[in-house]
Amino acid sequence: MIFDRLPPLQTLRAFEATGRLSSMTLAAAELHVTHGAISRQIRMLEEHLGIKLFLRLTRQIILTEEGAEFHHAITRILGELTGESERLRGRNPAMSLRISTGVSFASKWLAPRLSRLKARYPEFDVHLDVTDINADLNSGQVDAAIRYGNGRYRNASAERILEETVTPVCSPGYLSAHNGLADIRALSDCVLLHEDRMLANWEAWFAMVGEKNLRCHQGPSWSHGSMVAEAAIRGEGVALGRSVLIADDIAAGRLVVPFPQYKLKAERGYDLVYRTGSQDTPKVRALRVWLSEEMRSLEE
Repeated sequence: MIFDRLPPLQTLRAFEATGRLSSMTLAAAELHVTHGAISRQIRMLEEHLGIKLFLRLTRQIILTEEGAEFHHAITRILGELTGESERLRGRNPAMSLRISTGVSFASKWLAPRLSRLKARYPEFDVHLDVTDINADLNSGQVDAAIRYGNGRYRNASAERILEETVTPVCSPGYLSAHNGLADIRALSDCVLLHEDRMLANWEAWFAMVGEKNLRCHQGPSWSHGSMVAEAAIRGEGVALGRSVLIADDIAAGRLVVPFPQYKLKAERGYDLVYRTGSQDTPKVRALRVWLSEEMRSLEE
């Protein structure tokens, strides 16, 4: 049969997420599997098709020309399959909680906690839409969004759920290799890792601690805070870590904080954004309550 030649569905899900997020790490977080599982699924799909779907570069993974064409087709097909499945199952839209949020917050904070939201409100079918493009909350495609911003959003209401600070972090091995970073001037022997477009950057942090003229080795920069944190975990240098994104890595011992007394307030914070007037609907109210509980535990 022709269907016997189809690749396994799990390989297509891994491929779709990796291609959309340009990261196996982020795809693994979204699908609640390990990085190794995603890598194996991609390799299996490439062997099945007999082509390379990705170019694996030093710090990123990008679709090949054939991979991009296949990704476009798979995205369309999986979207149609999902829509038809939901129609046939007759799911009640009122019981579907769709949350839009950015790549870094999803991978480093929300996705690892999503099972707790589902356990707290089993009546809702929770779906996470991961994108750095602001969703249109008036289109009905998502119920609420968690955004890293300034608190002002067009045609929507928002409430600040968490402020954020930045502070230097590195791997335990990197700290040991640099004699424990006994004082701030020891950073002059370190490679500094950067997040693009952050005003709360190394220059601002050094100015805050009174060392604005300190000369350090300028390392690479990334578009996402989660990628900066991952580079620090790999021991590539010292990152100016965002407090929310690094909380779990610090708790797990993957990152250490050499100067905990010096925290610079970030210019943005995390906002829960929703359609104006929808704050007391069952779905949005449930999300607000759960986020409030989680944020309190984070601040303790």
